[in-house]
Amino acid sequence: MLGFLKGDRVLWGILALLAIFSFLPVFSASSNLAYVIGKGTPWGYLMKHFVILAIGFVLMFFVHKIPFNYFKGIALLMMPVVLLLLIYTATQGNVIDGANANRWIQIPIIGVSFQTSTLASVVLMIYVAQYFSKLKGEAPTFKASFLKLWLPVLSVVLLILPANLSTAALLFVMVLVVAFLGGYPIKYLLAICGTGILGLLLFFVLAKAYPNAFPNRIDTWVNRIENFQSGESADGNYQIERAKMAIASGKIFGLGAGKSRMKNFLPQSSSDFIYAIIVEEFGLLGGVGLLFIYLLLLFRMLVIAHKTDHAFGKLLVIGLGLPVIFQAFINMGVALQVFPVTGQTLPMISSGGTSAWMTCIAFGIILSVSADHQKIIQESEANAFDDIHSNPLDVLSEVE
Repeated sequence: MLGFLKGDRVLWGILALLAIFSFLPVFSASSNLAYVIGKGTPWGYLMKHFVILAIGFVLMFFVHKIPFNYFKGIALLMMPVVLLLLIYTATQGNVIDGANANRWIQIPIIGVSFQTSTLASVVLMIYVAQYFSKLKGEAPTFKASFLKLWLPVLSVVLLILPANLSTAALLFVMVLVVAFLGGYPIKYLLAICGTGILGLLLFFVLAKAYPNAFPNRIDTWVNRIENFQSGESADGNYQIERAKMAIASGKIFGLGAGKSRMKNFLPQSSSDFIYAIIVEEFGLLGGVGLLFIYLLLLFRMLVIAHKTDHAFGKLLVIGLGLPVIFQAFINMGVALQVFPVTGQTLPMISSGGTSAWMTCIAFGIILSVSADHQKIIQESEANAFDDIHSNPLDVLSEVE
């Protein structure tokens, strides 16, 4: 019945389950935008979310039909394009409420905002995976890898950093993970990690010394970290306090779907803090259940990576899959005050736009890797069947 779907069926099922479940909290939380802020209606936001996910699954379907080896060349071609898009995004000079808002560009004609860092993250992880797959187990030196590996990586990360620290940090860590799995020498990785931390500290110092270069963004990061460390109910900690209240009121079984009380007081309740609304409405059981689903998603991706015989396929699955899981854990951790506020959404659940499409494209590539492994198994089984049912008299032709 579903023969047109290739790849890991369990992975397809998990993604479909997350997408279907997302309609409940998105519809409930969107009332904050509709009735409190006065923008749109809950049904309008629900329909928008449906269209976004529908387009995402269509993209996932077509991407998973492409042989994953093709993405080596696609990444090489897209890297210059991504760098140009990031430069254009960073130089727009957009400021919203005094904060750096150089994250989006407006797509002409259709008028949709596009977050270039999401595209850059996917392309960069594919690029890094193809680089290490070509080494075939050989450990490169830092000098030999600087131009082809670290220069593109640092260029992308540094262009994302001023407007989106959390995305830049997550992307850099994921690159280090793929590099480690790809056999890059640990001494170089430690040196790069140390250099990255020193570079970030230098960036903070320069940004504080020349605040006009980065309008209020550094102050926003510092305030979030200070509020997280102090735990005080200051204005900057308003979101965390409301999220904690929502989680506490959910108790074990929750208030019921659509019955959240804090959704009208919690900013970004349909995106950044949607996990708090989920726990309030579905309780501790719902929150732990959602965590289990993401862990199951991680397990299936590890299974796919283990099964494939291609080094590029293994690194591709890890490089594209791990950031999604880490993003989910960070989103949950922010709601639980384990991490400071980062602005990371809950993958396949939060209302969004182009970020959801990039997530679907990433999963489409992972499914392509899985589909290739299934194709190899089917071909080997077909060959074995042909050998068993071959003409028994053929053995006579082998007699000398």
